[in-house]
Amino acid sequence: MAAASSSDYNGCGAESNEANSKWLDAHYDPMANIHTFSACLALADLHGDGEYKLVVGDLGPGGQQPRLKVLKGPLVMTESPLPALPAAAATFLMEQHEPRTPALALASGPCVYVYKNLRPYFKFSLPQLPPNPLEQDLWNQAKEMSLPSVPVFLEVSGQFDVEFRLAAACRNGNIYILRRDSKHPKYCIELSAQPVGLIRVHKVLVVGSTQDSLHGFTHKGKKLWTVQMPAAILTMNLLEQHSRGLQAVMTGLANGEVRIYRDKALLNVIHTPDAVTSLCFGRYGREDNTLIMTTRGGGLIIKILKRTAVFVEGGSEVGPPPAQAMKLNVPRKTRLYVDQTLREREAGTAMHRAFQTDLYLLRLRAARAYLQALESSLSPVSATAREPLKLHAVVQGLGPTFKLTLHLQNTSTARPVLGLLVCCLYNEALYSLPRAFFKVPLLVPGLNYPLETFVESLSNKGISDIIKVLVLREGQSAPLLSAHVNMPGSEGLAAA
Repeated sequence: MAAASSSDYNGCGAESNEANSKWLDAHYDPMANIHTFSACLALADLHGDGEYKLVVGDLGPGGQQPRLKVLKGPLVMTESPLPALPAAAATFLMEQHEPRTPALALASGPCVYVYKNLRPYFKFSLPQLPPNPLEQDLWNQAKEMSLPSVPVFLEVSGQFDVEFRLAAACRNGNIYILRRDSKHPKYCIELSAQPVGLIRVHKVLVVGSTQDSLHGFTHKGKKLWTVQMPAAILTMNLLEQHSRGLQAVMTGLANGEVRIYRDKALLNVIHTPDAVTSLCFGRYGREDNTLIMTTRGGGLIIKILKRTAVFVEGGSEVGPPPAQAMKLNVPRKTRLYVDQTLREREAGTAMHRAFQTDLYLLRLRAARAYLQALESSLSPVSATAREPLKLHAVVQGLGPTFKLTLHLQNTSTARPVLGLLVCCLYNEALYSLPRAFFKVPLLVPGLNYPLETFVESLSNKGISDIIKVLVLREGQSAPLLSAHVNMPGSEGLAAA
């Protein structure tokens, strides 16, 4: 049974939206009776004829009657029962001579079954059978790697003989990253929720969590970005378009959407009639860019990416921005503009030299002023590492009485500061301070200490001046830092 399904699926409006979609609707069968997840889907040229087939490890309805299915196009080509539920499927090359037809490895229960030409070839029971002697050294080295919890998702990059990284998402909600020579995890990424998927896109680890969000991490565990999803994440997989060098993450959501992200930028949204539980992208049949999806109800959806489709951030169409087509209202060239242009053309070298001279003088004056501020402690922030202090002053009130609050903070990481004094210098003809000199208590690192005093304005003409606040150490004459407080005019005296 085949039906139309568009990227903007809305029932009767599906055909009208197909022309605006980046995808061609190849096949939709809601009664395909395929129940699986992304790890049990694989695309491979099983017969070496250039025709790629779809291998499905089918769980069966309700987890009963698991089967191995091979699809060619929309039809099931072969079907064979499995002794236990499948866990993962992958294809690999066993032989070096031509034609190099891939073999199929299927994990089912405690065994790994290897199929060649769609017939049972090997059966590896874990862990009863001993490993291959040629791989004994590899397993011995891998055995030395230990994790604090049971892994549920693995992502490997690199080569074993040169350098490789192994990222394991575990059931304790953490992601552990191991390297070639490390027996224990080198880095640990602590998630706030359980992971539901782990995909590597170039050098970024993309993790889906049960908090309906995607997270991007580096291989050293640094978080790069977070994107919130509109619904729960059911499945994740990698979209790799070799012709354009594109790698992106596909996420199937519980609301019937399939979202495609490159980093945190949304590239495309596909609407499906049912929630998608598995995703697979690659060459199928003779089409290079085919998207295969299975739904919660057992349906099968096959879409083909248009050859002219280009993914851009935000899902917008390719082309120049609309503002580029707007004409600018350019004014006419005046006589003054023409004369100025001629003068700049004739004296361009001299003008550039004059500009450079003024720029160097500006930099020199700024450096001298900065050096003077450091030598005279005119900065509100201490420049020495032995006395890491920061001073901030706040004036409150309308006058003639003002409240002066000095916020003093010890910016050291662990060392407290003791034995400091605060002194206020002011014009005694304009102001009166009942407390112009006081001791500072012990400054604990990281805390803000407010020191309050009152300022009485003595002038009845609304004249204001600067009050200098100095922070000193006992027994030293040079201040550690200072602040100039610009006092406001007394509005109370002016109104009177």
